[in-house]
Amino acid sequence: MPTPEKTSLGQIVAAGRELLETEGQQGLTMQGVAKRVGVRAPSLYKHVANRAELLAAVAQATIDDVTASLEATDGTLEELARCYRQRAQERPEGFRLMHSEHAPPEALAHMADPVLRAARELVGEQEMLDAARMLTSWATGFIEMELNGAFRFGGDIDGAFEYGLRGMRRALTDAHQVAPG
Repeated sequence: MPTPEKTSLGQIVAAGRELLETEGQQGLTMQGVAKRVGVRAPSLYKHVANRAELLAAVAQATIDDVTASLEATDGTLEELARCYRQRAQERPEGFRLMHSEHAPPEALAHMADPVLRAARELVGEQEMLDAARMLTSWATGFIEMELNGAFRFGGDIDGAFEYGLRGMRRALTDAHQVAPG
């Protein structure tokens, strides 16, 4: 009779996500995860082949959580961006990991779906990808600067985010109104 598993992929990923938030990407190691789930590091290799696969699984879980949160919003550009920011604030290291080379492209494509739908509503099918990229790059840049403490001139950061959202909506709707076609 085979020996029962002492851990599961789900437990490994959950431990990896916790470790990532407390120790950063460099601290997310096989040894650290093994210790958190109460096994020796070689036991993890039954579930993940190596550290790169562990990082990909943790990134996938983070992206899946963000995607579910985005899909639970009302689907407006503003609510999607606010949700994205909130999730980044809750798990800043996960946010950074999901923008790294470890993030599975198919998971990122799925996460983009709600943003693409909102962009389509604003600018139509032909310009939706450009609009989604514009919004995502602005929001990601703003959030990354916020997480890194780069806004040092004082003022209301939440107000600045809302200002940016109003500007994004204006820019997208104005550009669409003057676009040929």
